[in-house]
Amino acid sequence: MKLDLSNISALDFEKSELIPAIVQDVQSGQILMQGFCNLAAVQTTLEIGKVTFYSRSKQRLWTKGESSENYLELVSIHTDCDQDSLLILAKPKGPTCHLGTQSCFGDASTDLSFLGTLNSVIAKRKNDDPSESYTASLFAKELSRSCQKVGEEGVEVALAAMKNDNEELLNESADLLYHLLVLLQRQKLDISQVINVLKNRHK
Repeated sequence: MKLDLSNISALDFEKSELIPAIVQDVQSGQILMQGFCNLAAVQTTLEIGKVTFYSRSKQRLWTKGESSENYLELVSIHTDCDQDSLLILAKPKGPTCHLGTQSCFGDASTDLSFLGTLNSVIAKRKNDDPSESYTASLFAKELSRSCQKVGEEGVEVALAAMKNDNEELLNESADLLYHLLVLLQRQKLDISQVINVLKNRHK
């Protein structure tokens, strides 16, 4: 069930006054951290749009990022079937872990989640020195160059498949995905929007 301020009373705190909450990066799918929430923490999260927990060590509500400013911007909150645990989808603003890593679970991630990670890296590098970053150099050039690269890589993918050269097909497919991510960002679009189109078609 998706939670909002109108239905948070459905949460089951009978077993414990705190329920576990897993935070997942909405774009990459990577699990970022786990914390605990009481009813006030869930309500605050929904009201301010930043993930807030009940800190067992501080004995108070604690908004992730209140010191570091590495906030977790809320996208949505979902309960499990028993309404006694939470899955929070969020957009991280910087590293989540206090050790400086993106996730408190280290490098644990799925293969597909790397696409979201790469998308974030591209966003961070777009304003770098074009002489030192290929990604930045693409953003510094005319839009037509990015369009051309997507077209070229698409043709290369097709040619590799026609030659039955799987190694080349993998490499050219990687090039195509990378340049497509760049082109989408140049148009102020995101891969998640493409995925939403696919989801709607699947329905």
